Amino acid sequence: MIKTFSIISLGCPKNTVDSEVLKGQLEQLELRYDSNPGNADLIIINTCGFIESAREESVDTILETLELKKGDPGKKVIISGCLAQRYPEQLRAELPELDGIFGVESAAEIVKKICGSAESCDDVERIRALLTPAHTAYLKIAEGCDNRCSFCSIPLMRGKQRSRTIDSLLREAAYLHEKGVRELILIAQDLTRYGSDLNPRTDLYELLDELLAARLFPWVRLLYANPDFWQLKINRLFQKYAEICPYLDIPVQHIAPRILKLMDRGDNPEQIRATLMQLRRDVPNIALRTAVMVGFPSETAGDFNELLNFIEEQRFERLGVFTYSPEEDTRAVTIPDDVPEGEKERRKDIVMQLQWNIAQEFAMLKVGQTVEVLIEEENEAGYVGRSRWDAPEIDGIVKVKSEQPLEKGGIYPVNVVDVDGIDLIAQTDY
Repeated sequence: MIKTFSIISLGCPKNTVDSEVLKGQLEQLELRYDSNPGNADLIIINTCGFIESAREESVDTILETLELKKGDPGKKVIISGCLAQRYPEQLRAELPELDGIFGVESAAEIVKKICGSAESCDDVERIRALLTPAHTAYLKIAEGCDNRCSFCSIPLMRGKQRSRTIDSLLREAAYLHEKGVRELILIAQDLTRYGSDLNPRTDLYELLDELLAARLFPWVRLLYANPDFWQLKINRLFQKYAEICPYLDIPVQHIAPRILKLMDRGDNPEQIRATLMQLRRDVPNIALRTAVMVGFPSETAGDFNELLNFIEEQRFERLGVFTYSPEEDTRAVTIPDDVPEGEKERRKDIVMQLQWNIAQEFAMLKVGQTVEVLIEEENEAGYVGRSRWDAPEIDGIVKVKSEQPLEKGGIYPVNVVDVDGIDLIAQTDY
């Protein structure tokens, strides 16, 4: 009989939210959560299938977890998420030891599998049980994606965009506020298309304006905005509300017109530049995070150099880089993958070295300034936190020394006195 369960959530924050919904539903049915999979009767692995490295991580995690069954035949292991959605038959054939395979948004099915006829709760706004630290939570405003980037398999796994209503999102935000969340992070596959599928239509500006007007959270952060659809009117909200962090994740993928066109990302680099320039004009202290891809089929040395020059020109405060990997059933697989893997990695390393220098320069500019920091943890050296320019897990940290005790989840002004690579070193004067 299953009395305890554990969830291993892989991949992006959207997966994290799905795992939190499932955790909340199972806890309502009086199953006890244990963060240590080895102690649990049931282990649920929420997989990622975005790119080859993510698939490899998911498969490795499944294999490692199945090893736990060998010493405990009563233990159950089931998988869900993107990898399971995309390749259920292959996984079922190759891993018969699995006790269940479910796709994305499958909480109700999993609950039924575990608890038989037990009814699941569909009140997502109040059911979530956080897996993140109590002071930070993600708000998934839409599922799926209507963009059709030629290299991306997300629409194949998660389907077309399905936006949630503003009312439902405000209810969930209020619930998270009651739980003590201080930093709310809005996520979707593409924030900028939010509301275009609703009737009546709405948009990200309207959602943000209503959410921020409620003044529920000291920090509100935005992740994953397609520059092709960014509405410049949203820039005004950064000026109107102090709560919105001067930070935006706005993946550009590339800048060479020919590569952008092959990616189905448009072929207008000047429009991308104009959007970024206007953001910096309207929000002078903003930190822009982007993602780029190197080694896309037919990317020449000239295309790559154009991308490097663009990164140098824009000086993104935060940047991630991916090497192209062919994704089954996407349009890009019809283009010969003619950039050798070694060359892809070389280009990636060049981008990351350039970005390290840019990020380090940004950090050094903060020395002597007083900045707000959200405290994440305490250690022997003091405290570790994040600034308003740093999203959890993907960006830098702030190492804080304080004579007075600081509360986890508290937001404090600190004085930046030095840097450690791209991280800040700070102290309090109280």
